[in-house]
Amino acid sequence: MPVPSILFPADPLNPRRPDPHFAWEARILRELGGEHHLVDHDALLAGQAEEAVRRVPRGIGPLWYRGWMLPSARYAEFTAALTARGGNPLTSAPGYAAAHELPGWYSVFEGATPSSVWIPSGGSAAPGPEELAAAVARLGGSGPAIVKDYVKSRKHEWLEACYVPELADLAAVGRVVGRFVELQGEFLAGGVVLRRYEEFERSAGEAGCTDGAPDSTGGGSDGADGRAVEARVWWLDGRPIMVGPHPDDPRQQVEPDLTGVPALVRRLGCRFVTTDLASRADGSGWRVVEVGDGQVSDLPRGIDAAGLLTSLITA
Repeated sequence: MPVPSILFPADPLNPRRPDPHFAWEARILRELGGEHHLVDHDALLAGQAEEAVRRVPRGIGPLWYRGWMLPSARYAEFTAALTARGGNPLTSAPGYAAAHELPGWYSVFEGATPSSVWIPSGGSAAPGPEELAAAVARLGGSGPAIVKDYVKSRKHEWLEACYVPELADLAAVGRVVGRFVELQGEFLAGGVVLRRYEEFERSAGEAGCTDGAPDSTGGGSDGADGRAVEARVWWLDGRPIMVGPHPDDPRQQVEPDLTGVPALVRRLGCRFVTTDLASRADGSGWRVVEVGDGQVSDLPRGIDAAGLLTSLITA
């Protein structure tokens, strides 16, 4: 059976080397005897998929990607270009979208993750008052919430473009959503999501919050006295292959309770995914706060990634 290769983004300043952010993964992969090739991430984002993969050998066979996030449409172009060269992307375009975008995975994890509603967007315009009022009603009509798109939030603009203290204040909802859409601009992914705010345990013993998307894929909760206690779990074919801290706090020691999560991951049906879990402040257990495609989920610095990479090249 052919051994999968792994694709990494090339260094924009030296396209014959991996992007510095992923160079350590490529080095470990080489030490394991694995094979990697480079792609042009900027070309992928520009819609030039054939140019982006020109360094990938023809007839290469099974492939994983480990790199920067791509919009789902660009990922579909990426897999089509690889397939045309005889590659076999092991994460399909529909599978990527299902794990990468909240509407793709929410129905599977509903009840195990903060309640959410969304408004699809065909462009960069904010939803109107009637659309927002309807979405607020679907979320229960009152209480605090988080604003994000299908992939990311603006957690660093918490009060300005992320947190809504009271959904019943529709004017405030409109202000936060409008500012969020303005700041996202052309990078708005899919549409606007309203996500129920929940309190989570902080690493320093304080209550914290998260909207269900705590890293580069969404908003989280940073604070002077610590951030929410979060774990990232990596899954391959429904099996957890690595459990570690969230990349935002790589030194944190975490032991999440995964009860019920494997069945949900298997039901989602995506081969390589991550789940981020946070511990509730009231001690009632762990919640799935984010699901992501494993190919574009960041690794915490300092973690031993050899087992993860070994699993990928022996899949």
